[in-house]
Amino acid sequence: MKLQILGGGCTKCKLLEESTRKAVEELSLDCEIVKVTDMDEILDMGVMMTPALAIDGDVKSTGKVLTPEQVKEIIAAV
Repeated sequence: MKLQILGGGCTKCKLLEESTRKAVEELSLDCEIVKVTDMDEILDMGVMMTPALAIDGDVKSTGKVLTPEQVKEIIAAV
């Protein structure tokens, strides 16, 4: 599984990355976490508001900082 944090590196993007890493750690998952900062790539994925979270290229959340619990719920639904 590949989790992608989409955003330019702002504070909210960093907070989403922290929440995602914590959720992955708590679930003991073996997955890749990738930061996507290239705005062309972010726009190509259809994201207009950052931060965003995508799983295996499928955008699951945009424009908000998720808590670790919310990230876990999204991962569980995949």
